[in-house]
Amino acid sequence: MTVAAFVAPFLMPATVRFVAAAAQIPDVRLGVITTVPAEHVPPELARHLAAHWRVDDPLDPRQIAEAANGLSGQIGRVERLVGALEQLQVPLAYARETLGIPGMDVETAYNVRDKSRMKQVLRAAGVPCARHQLVTDPGDALAFADAVGFPLVAKPPAGAGAQATYRLDDAAALRSWLASTPPRAEAPGLLEEFLVGDEHTFEAVTIDGRVVWGSVSDYVPPPLDVLRNPWIQWTVLLPRELDGPRYAGIGEIGPAALRALGVRHGLTHMEWFRRPDGSVAVSEVGARPPGAQVTSMLGYVHDVDFYRVWTELMILDRFDPPERKFAAGTAYLRGQGRGRVRAVHGVDELQRRIGHLVVEARLPEPGQPAASGYEGEGYVTVRHPDTEVVRDALRQIVEGIRVEMVEAQ
Repeated sequence: MTVAAFVAPFLMPATVRFVAAAAQIPDVRLGVITTVPAEHVPPELARHLAAHWRVDDPLDPRQIAEAANGLSGQIGRVERLVGALEQLQVPLAYARETLGIPGMDVETAYNVRDKSRMKQVLRAAGVPCARHQLVTDPGDALAFADAVGFPLVAKPPAGAGAQATYRLDDAAALRSWLASTPPRAEAPGLLEEFLVGDEHTFEAVTIDGRVVWGSVSDYVPPPLDVLRNPWIQWTVLLPRELDGPRYAGIGEIGPAALRALGVRHGLTHMEWFRRPDGSVAVSEVGARPPGAQVTSMLGYVHDVDFYRVWTELMILDRFDPPERKFAAGTAYLRGQGRGRVRAVHGVDELQRRIGHLVVEARLPEPGQPAASGYEGEGYVTVRHPDTEVVRDALRQIVEGIRVEMVEAQ
């Protein structure tokens, strides 16, 4: 029996899926570390947990380590300490180091969390990636823009999920960013060369420093276009076939990037570009499961529970590379305007045409407030053995569904 602790700050739906998968592994005794009081843990999850420990700040390594020690007194010595969120990876590494628990070390955690440091490591290793600079004053930013040219990408050095990420098309946009988010020594900003081309992901499982499995997906359109245009309904497609020219090169460059960053074990999520000249460039890497329903889609294309796959990998070092049997894709439904959802149009017709392909959906509901994130107010996931069938279904969804919004009165 392996005793493990899962750090799950707020028990949001996606996190609960990971925790529940870990808690239901027969040979694992799981405790959860969270800000949520025990009486507020969903009953369907609570009955599978061996223990619960509440903390005030789940990103504080000291509180994580104290909680793990507390759980050890209840269910036995904690042997694995895990969490699915990107923001947790550095605190978890510090806590593991304090407690002598195996897992990703602090240096590697910083390599995959600090985007400026990440690109320094990658470029030093010869891995192609965007030129970048950590800026602490307007002069640094203007000098970088003069050297690289526009457009640029501005982001926080330790961002996640395209949060607070902007495309800057000209000097006026750069000045506006500097005014709204003034960089300084204690809170620098990160400027990057804007990579042009088709954007993809590369998910990989690494064991003992060797990549033993990989997957790719397509972003259509790229996330920065989505961020700049709140009305765009976008898609992620996981093709069934991975050996075509569209994905050539990432099979060598992706593992090379992970080796350079020091990743030795676990599932990683990499974003990369195929540039117009056919070359590959790495955008960034996260040492955690992918978001935006991609983890669910990994399950659909391989016909497995990928939440369970990830937890067994992280807690038991158990991974059997699954067979890719399907293509899958998700269309993200985004409202036309602000306020609240007034109505969702086109669903009945699409249900008639492609309803048999739908494997998961969360449709926007009337009265629902506008989403704050780029994933939008809802989504539809489809699956089929033929990639082109899935691609066409995604096109029909983004063209056929319209989420009507109304301003709050």
